[in-house]
Amino acid sequence: MPNALKNTVFSALMGLGGALAAAVTAHAADKVSYGTNWLAQAEHGGFYQAVADGTYTKHGLDVTIVQGGPNAANSALLISGKIDFYMGGPQGEVSAVEQGIPLVDVAAIFQKDPQVLIAHPDAGIDKFEDLAKLKTLFLSKDGYLTYFEWMKANFKGFKDEQYKPYNFSAAPFLADKQSAQQGYLTSEPYEIQKQAGFEPKVFLLADNGYSPYSTMITTTQTMVDSKPDVVQRFVDASIEGWYNYLYGDNSKANELIKKDNPEMTDGQIAYSIAKMKEYGIIESGDSLDKGIGCITDAHYKAFFDEMVAIKVFKPETDYTKAFTTKFVCKNIGMAMTK
Repeated sequence: MPNALKNTVFSALMGLGGALAAAVTAHAADKVSYGTNWLAQAEHGGFYQAVADGTYTKHGLDVTIVQGGPNAANSALLISGKIDFYMGGPQGEVSAVEQGIPLVDVAAIFQKDPQVLIAHPDAGIDKFEDLAKLKTLFLSKDGYLTYFEWMKANFKGFKDEQYKPYNFSAAPFLADKQSAQQGYLTSEPYEIQKQAGFEPKVFLLADNGYSPYSTMITTTQTMVDSKPDVVQRFVDASIEGWYNYLYGDNSKANELIKKDNPEMTDGQIAYSIAKMKEYGIIESGDSLDKGIGCITDAHYKAFFDEMVAIKVFKPETDYTKAFTTKFVCKNIGMAMTK
């Protein structure tokens, strides 16, 4: 769709949304809290955007973003009812189903998980499977138990002897050209380039078959059953926030991000936004045809089956209890992704 037509369609949709939202805001705004999974960053930008530009307010919501971080326990706050929504992921929600905890994913902002493996540019590593030739892979414990098991099951040559614990410092990787380390597409490569002065090789697991959603809007089954209108408005407003953050004036949102996380820089934010666009983290797959945030059974099941194959999930688990498609994939965001 040409940009002019794209903007016209989007403006029309937003105008209709504004008219509907005006009726909502005639009543007192519903107070809603959303817990993120880490310190404020561009990867949370759409939610901050919807606060900063009044999108949540237009949808009759008074939203508080509860910042995550190393000492935060936002997932536990969701389970205990202290917050309304959380930035979850399918592994956590399916695990919750297995434990009898009724958590539900209602939107998938990231169609691709930004998890990457990072290698030196001059180590002869040109494609994902070449990583199996390296002596060392620095991985977190969670990574070792999940996507590394997936790597061993789907590619030849990966072995347990390669594993060394990742201590969230790039120093061991930088000191060893025959190593790779885990990271997030939108952050660690930027820091490595700043520290070492070279651009590392970056391999996105999602582009090599690893299929979890990421940056979900997760809530409780009680919330879905008792306040579906609030859930729908929060999902719709968040989707609008993400479109505006990616393609509109995001300066106020970025100021809120830096206020919550003073160590965040403009350079890191710009890099993160560029990589999210370049790799289709938000706009790819089903979201291109059905709107930002789309969840489908086929995509969710593909990840479930991957995890069953490496014995992370039990095959008898009813994975469909971990998500619902009723709040997304309604073409509300189609103009945003064309």
